[in-house]
Amino acid sequence: MTNRYKSVFDIIGPVMVGPSSSHTAGAVAIGQAGYKLFGKIPNKITVHYYDSFAQTHRGHGTDYAIAAGILGFDSDDLQVPKSPEIARQQGVDLRFVEEDGPSPIGHPNTAILDMSDGQKKIELAGCSIGGGAIEIRKIVLQDTEITPAGALPIIILVDSQKDIRVEQELTALLQTKAPFNRKRIFHNKDCNIYEYDVKNYLHPDVLQELKTKFENIICL
Repeated sequence: MTNRYKSVFDIIGPVMVGPSSSHTAGAVAIGQAGYKLFGKIPNKITVHYYDSFAQTHRGHGTDYAIAAGILGFDSDDLQVPKSPEIARQQGVDLRFVEEDGPSPIGHPNTAILDMSDGQKKIELAGCSIGGGAIEIRKIVLQDTEITPAGALPIIILVDSQKDIRVEQELTALLQTKAPFNRKRIFHNKDCNIYEYDVKNYLHPDVLQELKTKFENIICL
């Protein structure tokens, strides 16, 4: 099993509304990552497609799949095909753009989500690598560009207090319960951002503990 796949189920693929594990189930996962990163449904979302996604997104259901993920739906939810309509009924300005150039993150199944709500703006660049699995290769958060290793899980903590003890506590917890391959720290004038590329899927109890102990933590 390579670092790209954490489980045999990543290769078999998920239970899903089709037609394609790469272009539909993977696209749902990219949308879900955007939803988790933003913390809620954004008011405005522009989805930029590249390469294969740009050429086939209509026929393969990529539009409704990404919209479904942004709404928090799972890949097997029967509402998936109606998701763009549901999003717009909720007042979401949802747009899809076919880009001519090559993928800026180097993968043919690339979608870049520009998300905003009038107060914050976040960018997420993801790609679908097969079997419903995805990689997140770029995030722009708090005007800070983050380039994770790609494979999920990814944990991000935004510390507006810039308290080093918070990072120390989180690092110690992860070393014990969710070992990581890499940790990086980003500093800007408003906050410190800590990004961890975690080795394996997180147990639900660990996820709950992280969300209970730390404010502004994002688990992708």
